[in-house]
Amino acid sequence: MDGPGNGLEIRELECFLVLAEELHFGRAGERLYVSQSRVSQLLAALERRIGARLVERTSRRVRLTTLGEHFLAELRPSYAELASVVERARAAARGVDGTLRIGFQGTADARLMRAIEAFQERHPACLTEIVEIPFADPFGAVRCGDVDAGIVLLPVQEPDLVLGPVFSRQRQNVAVSVRHPLAAREVLTPADLEHTPLISAGPPAPAYWRKAHAPSPARAPEVRTLQEGLTLVAADRGAMLLCQPTASYHGREDVVYVPVDGVPDSVLGMVWHRDAETERVRAFARAVAAAE
Repeated sequence: MDGPGNGLEIRELECFLVLAEELHFGRAGERLYVSQSRVSQLLAALERRIGARLVERTSRRVRLTTLGEHFLAELRPSYAELASVVERARAAARGVDGTLRIGFQGTADARLMRAIEAFQERHPACLTEIVEIPFADPFGAVRCGDVDAGIVLLPVQEPDLVLGPVFSRQRQNVAVSVRHPLAAREVLTPADLEHTPLISAGPPAPAYWRKAHAPSPARAPEVRTLQEGLTLVAADRGAMLLCQPTASYHGREDVVYVPVDGVPDSVLGMVWHRDAETERVRAFARAVAAAE
């Protein structure tokens, strides 16, 4: 490496790549597991190293400069190749084989499938098994060892679980019966949900998790599975909050999906048990984080 003024710092490059994708300092910090101020520090150090601005930041938006766009275009393939070299060395040194059991909640979206494909290409000696996690028990399969890692809806506040890559931030939709008064609306707001009973997951899902996915104070049935919930929606027994990919996947003639503004986006995260972390799990977490 060169001296401190010219040396290559991988963390600075990682920060720039994530920030270029998110164009948001807060979300970049979440993905990197650092504070927003640390993202700013890493970016500033990289810009000093290069000698020019790479990112323009105002109170309303974050965007790359012309130099930043050129730098990104050249950096991405080089960084991907470097990461592949390191990954191949790690796999050769520690071995990533056997079976990796991955649980998913809701819908296995395109990014998850790309991560699985990339993982299998890098680790052909490791067999990947994919199973669905019950809607009302997002963490149980991980805790009891039925799966090595789970792809679940956030939030996750479980002290015995590790929250890894966070991804697939999606706009929320409200599923309602075609007979429901809100079915003809083009978009909904939180005020519309205040008096709309929202079907929620029942126990053993934690209370904080159930409330996050059914924030309406109006009472509605609790269900164990997503299909149970959609069946009750079709019967006009309540509405249900779902992310866009799940709504698209579960299209049916008797249910309408109406976008809702002003509520937190749906976000997925990868979790695993602190006492059951393996190189297989860590390698798959890297594949999920690298998938686009």
